Amino acid sequence: MKALVTGFEPFGGDRVNPALEALRLLPARLGALDIATLALPTAFGGSLAALEDAVATTRPDIVLGLGLAGGRAALSLERVAINIDDARIPDNSGVQPIDRPVVPGGPAAYFATLPIKAAVAALRGAGLPAIVSNSAGTFVCNHLFYGLLHLGATRRPGFRGGFLHLPYLPAQAASHADAPSMALADIVRGVAIVLEIAAARRDDIEAAEGAMS
Repeated sequence: MKALVTGFEPFGGDRVNPALEALRLLPARLGALDIATLALPTAFGGSLAALEDAVATTRPDIVLGLGLAGGRAALSLERVAINIDDARIPDNSGVQPIDRPVVPGGPAAYFATLPIKAAVAALRGAGLPAIVSNSAGTFVCNHLFYGLLHLGATRRPGFRGGFLHLPYLPAQAASHADAPSMALADIVRGVAIVLEIAAARRDDIEAAEGAMS
């Protein structure tokens, strides 16, 4: 099996992004799962174009996007991608869409196609704080997440996709008062667990994960 894992460059004044740092430490193989990585610009449009090229080239079975959710204390597996771009700040190319669809005429939302509840259970079992999140926001992370699932539902069927939001790194949290953080080694361990669960099963478990986040 093949997995493609993506991560965004720093944005919003931060000098690092844990998503990009995690990509650099992921192994090229986890058991029978080959892993390709892709660094993405934090930019509407540009990120999706790069993702589509990588999916066409690598032909993955699993695609997992990584992004920063500063202020969250847990690894957050996203359940829902919505068809809206509504940026509170400009992206790294200076673009700030407001109330625009990711895909004009596309469905209002898509659900992740990875076993997110099983992955969250495995993360907690490994001693890592983790949640199922019901909001991926309306910035570039959601833009990519929606575009990824739309791609899988239309032009590139055959892969399963999801998105994992990450807390700040400790060095970042030091400049954000009272913000929670997570060590990079734990983030990388968490990403590996999500990939292992996604490779091992297609079905999900039944568990109460209805908290708003």
